[in-house]
Amino acid sequence: MMTKPTDSELEILHILWEQGPGTVRAVNDLLNERRRSGQKAREAAGYTTTLKLMQIMLEKGMVSREEDGRTHIYSAVVQEGDTQELLLQDFVDQAFRGSTARLVMQALGNHEASAEELDEIKALIARIEQGK
Repeated sequence: MMTKPTDSELEILHILWEQGPGTVRAVNDLLNERRRSGQKAREAAGYTTTLKLMQIMLEKGMVSREEDGRTHIYSAVVQEGDTQELLLQDFVDQAFRGSTARLVMQALGNHEASAEELDEIKALIARIEQGK
């Protein structure tokens, strides 16, 4: 069974999914760049902290590591879609007592959806109804 990533692990996974395999240094540099430019500025991550996190992620089976001489190249093992599904299901279970309908109604009630978004939602509902 897949392990739920922590917030810090998820930040690292996002970088590996978007950029592909990379060294701890490259991941750490991108992590700090994103933290500085993000909506809510966050404390910079030290290289050793990123290294330790990536080693823990290796032990958990979230990433793999290949050695190229003295350089270690890390790759995401877990898929982005699988991780999103796990996190969403956990969120729906905890925040909406397992009701997807409550989640959707809350999201649509608190967010002004564009005509395009509403069309996508209608098309999804139609596909779901046809599949049943």
